[in-house]
Amino acid sequence: MTAVASTATSLQPTGRHAARWLILAVICIAQLTVVLDNTVLNVAIPSLTEEMGATTADVQWMINAYSLVQSGLLLTAGNSADRYGRKKMLAVGLVLFGVASLGAALAQSPGQLIAARAGMGVGGALLVTTTLAVVMQIFDDEERPRAIGIWSSVNSLGFAAGPLIGGSLLDHFWWGSLFLVNLPVAVIALAAVVTLVPESKSRGGDRPDLLGALLSMIGMVGVVFAIISGPHAGWLSGRVLVSAAVGLVGLAAFALWELHVPYPMLDMHFFRNRRFIGAVSGGILVAFGMGGSMFLLTQHLQLVLGYGPLDAGLRMAPLAVTVILINFTGLGARLMPKFGTPGMIISGMSLLAAGLAAISLLGGHSYGGMLLGLIVMGVGVALAMPTMANAIMSAIPPAKAGVGAGVNGTLMEFGQGLGVAVLGAVLNSRFVALLPLVAAGAGSLPAALARTRTGAERTAVQDAFAAGIGTSQLVGAAAVFLGGLVAAVLLRRAERTGQDAPATAAPTGPEPAAAAAE
Repeated sequence: MTAVASTATSLQPTGRHAARWLILAVICIAQLTVVLDNTVLNVAIPSLTEEMGATTADVQWMINAYSLVQSGLLLTAGNSADRYGRKKMLAVGLVLFGVASLGAALAQSPGQLIAARAGMGVGGALLVTTTLAVVMQIFDDEERPRAIGIWSSVNSLGFAAGPLIGGSLLDHFWWGSLFLVNLPVAVIALAAVVTLVPESKSRGGDRPDLLGALLSMIGMVGVVFAIISGPHAGWLSGRVLVSAAVGLVGLAAFALWELHVPYPMLDMHFFRNRRFIGAVSGGILVAFGMGGSMFLLTQHLQLVLGYGPLDAGLRMAPLAVTVILINFTGLGARLMPKFGTPGMIISGMSLLAAGLAAISLLGGHSYGGMLLGLIVMGVGVALAMPTMANAIMSAIPPAKAGVGAGVNGTLMEFGQGLGVAVLGAVLNSRFVALLPLVAAGAGSLPAALARTRTGAERTAVQDAFAAGIGTSQLVGAAAVFLGGLVAAVLLRRAERTGQDAPATAAPTGPEPAAAAAE
């Protein structure tokens, strides 16, 4: 048995932790604050513009600094958790997140708020990776699928609840309240983590992979910045192309470095494992479908059906509610032994694709057809997303649980950004092609509407936009279905060839790795 393999075995839970469900509740609350802060600030844009005098560029950086820093640090944060202790890094993440939230609430200028949001991104990266790693640590194989299902439901809950909570707070308090609510959560979670969560870490002779960490950050920040900037600056603008090039070169250099360094941060040999490849490809496509569809649905509800931001958020809630009900009741976990990982993934992603298609075909001009599609999508996400996360984490040795969580988080960032970019491009091209002559050349719905003179012309422009959204959703549905099929085939082959066990890497250094659990 290799050194890494023995490490993996030693980190497997030896028994069921007595307070495991209470610990799960605590880390889910901490995770929820991280997810909420990805969306909660959107509703405060008018207040920030008025009270701080923030420019459009300031507002974009206030929103994007958080996700940009978080995505760039995911792999590094996961590696740090494995090396220095998952409980310790979880506590550090909570402290950083709480302190930065206080700084954001008290910010007096756009620059201060941007800096505070970046600090929250550092804490968020640690929380995203360590919470999932702790789930892997305290639950055994039997209960882990249900626990991961509950953990992943928090992402859906946060996405739907962010605008609603933000709007409710802004109705009664000033914009800083959006960040102050994080403080009691961080304090309570920190006390619970210190008291309840057991420590685990992977120790050995391996040295910190500092260059790998730097290259991964450059690569991720470059690519994510390009994805974030594309819809506003234009996909062929110099800023987007340069950022994308820097990011891709950084990621390529990271992969080459990891293949040759004696102690890699992310062992690239994991990508030889069919189970890992199947889970990775499926994970990207699930996130692609979710990110792209949410981007399209938000525009559909507001720009086509005419709902305000809060009303649109409420009408998106059935998707999140469906995911939560299925995973909190343990239905998905109970189906896992019957269908297996490949069956769960193809079933979930087929339902996700069917939901997207239903919204495209039935929800073009009314909410009724969209509601059906949202519920079907929710069932699909509830089945596929936890299964995918469990497959990714199970394909990586438990000694690298933090890195595995970083990979899972990175896939979510890539997939969601890719969904927004690709489906957004399909929407724009279809919309421009269908525009009536009176609005020809307009690149957005507001610009096209500004050129119209009669009600009939406005209706024609809105119909063109709705048709563009429908086409984009069908493209997303096809991509998600094919991705599910590919992932299921790879995972089935992995099971048949015996590659369904956790991937192990050959020892590359002179000293064997040893796991320490306190």
